[in-house]
Amino acid sequence: MGTMVAPSLLAADFLNLERDLEMLDRSEADWIHLDIMDGVFVPNISFGFPVISLLRKVTKKPLDAHLMIVQPDKFVDEIAAVGATYMNVHYEACTHLQRVVQEIRKKGMKPAVTLNPHTPISLLEDILPDLDMVLLMSVNPGFGGQQFIEHSVRKVDQLKKMILKQHTSTLIEVDGGVNLDTGRRLVDAGADVLVAGSFVFSSENPEETIRLLRAL
Repeated sequence: MGTMVAPSLLAADFLNLERDLEMLDRSEADWIHLDIMDGVFVPNISFGFPVISLLRKVTKKPLDAHLMIVQPDKFVDEIAAVGATYMNVHYEACTHLQRVVQEIRKKGMKPAVTLNPHTPISLLEDILPDLDMVLLMSVNPGFGGQQFIEHSVRKVDQLKKMILKQHTSTLIEVDGGVNLDTGRRLVDAGADVLVAGSFVFSSENPEETIRLLRAL
């Protein structure tokens, strides 16, 4: 399996959202990454269920829902209802993480846990076998276009070693500052899925940019 790419809809042109979604559908993108922000857990507000619920009318791509909100457990039913394949919740936002993971799987979605840049990999040791994916933030969450945090490469390597040691099939996804240079280093360290927003949507040929990321 090669590198998977999940373009972040946060960087799309919201005045031409249908056009950008149709482009993603034509492209080699594997998933569409949805950054859902509440202005509390992160210092920004993005989009909510009225927008997300319309996506299925435009795209057939799997939806990767990343909830950067407080109490994400309150919205498991809503995320399932919009047809998301993955539901990403932050370790830092879940007091009872195991329960949330169980609820996500019970609703037919694949559970994923996200770590902020300052959160150590070691905290996932007990719950790793229950996860389909771990998302490592390589910028501080909340805004697109930020500079890549260099120690993220080392975190990917550490997580990959933990996954191999536990013999799980957990995917490693990375979000933030991804381009062809950082993406190459992340893939070499063990990343399976690259989330790219600004790098894709601000390029002259987004479909070609996605293809190049997948070829890493």
